[in-house]
Amino acid sequence: MTRPITAGVDGSEESLAALGWAGREAVRRGLALRVVHAWRYQPHEAIDAGDAESQARRAREQLAETARSVAEGHAGLQVTTDVLEGGPVETLAAAAADAEMLVLGSRGHGAVVGFLLGSVGQQVIAQAGRPVVLVRAGGKASAEAAGREIVVGQQGDPEDSAAALRFAFETAAARGASVRAVRAWTLPPLFAYSPASLKLLDEAGGLEPYEKKALGEALRPWRERFPDVPVVEHVEMGSAGQVLLSVAGRAQLMVVGRRAHRTAVGARIGSVAHGVLHHAECPVAVVPHG
Repeated sequence: MTRPITAGVDGSEESLAALGWAGREAVRRGLALRVVHAWRYQPHEAIDAGDAESQARRAREQLAETARSVAEGHAGLQVTTDVLEGGPVETLAAAAADAEMLVLGSRGHGAVVGFLLGSVGQQVIAQAGRPVVLVRAGGKASAEAAGREIVVGQQGDPEDSAAALRFAFETAAARGASVRAVRAWTLPPLFAYSPASLKLLDEAGGLEPYEKKALGEALRPWRERFPDVPVVEHVEMGSAGQVLLSVAGRAQLMVVGRRAHRTAVGARIGSVAHGVLHHAECPVAVVPHG
């Protein structure tokens, strides 16, 4: 089954930037583009309180006009539009299920706007079973030029980051870009060492060589699958969020994995994804673990 790239738009500058990014990525990957808008009847906006169909019709017309601009800019790109009735969280999470990725607008450096206002963004990202890409206003195709890297964070065992690595390598292959795979490490407390882990560290020659070996093992299957994609292995001591942000300036896209954390007040994304989303200047893809 071939999935489209889906862009959620709400008329904001950020969502229009996301639509442009999604259109370019759909062309690169040879995929269709689906443009969706989450709509709910607002009685106070209608002359007649029962005039839901008029509101829905206007929403469809505005969405079609918005999508027309990206279709005209990419000859041959298949574009469809859907006004989906419901709240933004459930609507966008459901739309993501049928998509290669969901692309949304983001302000960064603080509260996320539009579809991602307040806690909505975290809930959409946490609930979506497919990658979600966040694009800030002002994003241009020139920022995706050759020479700028696809930066991806790698943590834990190879299976923990397989989905994020796959997304990064697929994107790099479509763009003719290189991948910078980042593994950050910190000194664990002494009591965290088990006899087995101490043996592995001794065999590796210390903590940093151990981390380099772990990164190399995680990358091996993707290097073999994408032999034409140049790879830089980046191992650095520090917190994962800080190390990723330190190289964000050279990235055309940053890719991070995530596990959803359930709390008493709903779903939350991890601290690494949260920090990168709010502070990275480039688009950020948040990829759920497989």
